[in-house]
Amino acid sequence: MIADTRSAPDTASETGQLFREAMAALAATTCVVSAAQGDERVGRTVTAALSLAVDPPSLLVSIDSSARLAALIRARRGFSFAMLQSDQGAVAEAFAGKGPRERRFEHGTWEPWQSGHPRLRGAMAAMDCILAGEVDMGDHVLFVGRPEHIDLAEGRSPLVWHDRRFHSVHPL
Repeated sequence: MIADTRSAPDTASETGQLFREAMAALAATTCVVSAAQGDERVGRTVTAALSLAVDPPSLLVSIDSSARLAALIRARRGFSFAMLQSDQGAVAEAFAGKGPRERRFEHGTWEPWQSGHPRLRGAMAAMDCILAGEVDMGDHVLFVGRPEHIDLAEGRSPLVWHDRRFHSVHPL
């Protein structure tokens, strides 16, 4: 049963608001995308990420085009990607901007990949990616990464973002 059947809005602002509401219903694994250059490390919590292809292995992440992270991914021609476990909510919140930016990497156990990008230990999956392509899309840029190194956790229980809050997954 459909509870609300609003039709197309009359204004762009109304469309944007309805779009945000609709997308809140889209459940997604919570991830952190990060990059580093020298002593500078930046990262951001994202849910706009997906597997793109198996051959060659590649994934797609969406990053705000005005963010320092986007500039650093371009400059370094790569990034790291971590799919968070259900017990890593504090990491997700820190990288979503809850708290001081300079303290983000104090949440979780971080060490560098060979590339120098930050590697989150204990993530469901962690990948060190080279930049394989990008597409500007409105206020975001879609980055295609090809994993060069992958860590997988033994037990995997994703941290899921749905309806503007975190959830864990339970089998039916």
